[in-house]
Amino acid sequence: MTIELTFYTTDGCHLCEEAKSLLQQLLAKHPECYQIEVIDIADSDGLIEQYGTRIPVVKTSAGNDDLGWPFDYASLLAYVES
Repeated sequence: MTIELTFYTTDGCHLCEEAKSLLQQLLAKHPECYQIEVIDIADSDGLIEQYGTRIPVVKTSAGNDDLGWPFDYASLLAYVES
């Protein structure tokens, strides 16, 4: 079963680059388990309003909660496995 993740980010966000690296680690270790959709919040006023001060944010398709920065690899793994 593949878990779909949404990664809310934007260009020029150094914290987003750190989070992207953590997501790349997750994919490298579990390539068959996760699929990541990258969404640039700059493309939507609604997303800027919702996530503008919180990015980077990761959200699973299964739940209503999300994981906002700061997080490390261990908390990312715990979030996606919950």
